[in-house]
Formats: sequence, C-alpha cells, structure tokens
Amino acid sequence: MRTLLGLALIAGLLAATPAPTADDALQTVLDPYFRIQSALSDDTTEGVRADATAIATAAGALGQPGAPIARAASALAAAPDLAAARLAFGTLSDAVVAYADAAGSATGDGVHVMFCPMVDKQWLQKGEAVRNPYYGKSMLACGEKKAKK
Repeated sequence: MRTLLGLALIAGLLAATPAPTADDALQTVLDPYFRIQSALSDDTTEGVRADATAIATAAGALGQPGAPIARAASALAAAPDLAAARLAFGTLSDAVVAYADAAGSATGDGVHVMFCPMVDKQWLQKGEAVRNPYYGKSMLACGEKKAKK
C-alpha cells in the first residue's frame, strides 16, 4: 500500500511538471551559440570547441528538425583554426535561424538577426550594436540588423 501511494505521488508530481517547450530546448542551443559569436567577434576560438560540442548535444533535444544544427555544430567543434571556425559558424547560424523560423521559437529578449554583406551570412546576436563574428575586430561593426527575433 505504501509503495502504491509513493508511486501515485511521484506520478502526480511528474504530471504537474510542465514538459520542456521548443523554446526551452532552443535556449540550450542559444546560450553556447552566443558565447561562440562573442568569441569569434573578439578574434579568438577560446571555448568555441566546447560550446560547439554542447550545441551538438543540445540539438538532439530538438528532434529531427535539429539535425542540421547538430551537424553544423559538430563541424564547428572540429574547426582547426579561426578562419575555419568562422566559416563553420556561418553554417551553424543558418541552421539555427532556419530552425527558429520553422518552429516559431522565441530566441529571447534583445536578440536580433544580423547580416554581413561581405560574406553574405547572417547570425543571431544579443544587443543592437553589430559585433561581426566573421571579421572580428578588423571589421567589427560591418553588417546590419535584419530583424528582431
């Protein structure tokens, strides 16, 4: 009897706990994504490999639609240098923006889609001031805000 009561209590607690939403799952991708964007803007790859690996893992929670994010993040984690990391970040950015658009997922307050015409690539970024991850400090302000996400 005591075991049944305990199981019923646990089942009730689990039922009362809201399931993670698509927005929650995307946020686990975005937190390390924003750290990567910031690192590349600062001309460094410090922490990029670990954050890209975290994104690849977190993208699994997005199901099949998250597969392009996982593939792009894995490629970024394997990038041997800053130039390759920036190239792989472009692919990751395209995948993340496409997922957010298709799923209608919120990316958070103050997040914007930015665009660099020099490489014809977009990225997500917090804040209004352009911090270009594709050129870093040499052309940090190169780009434009496309949309608020």
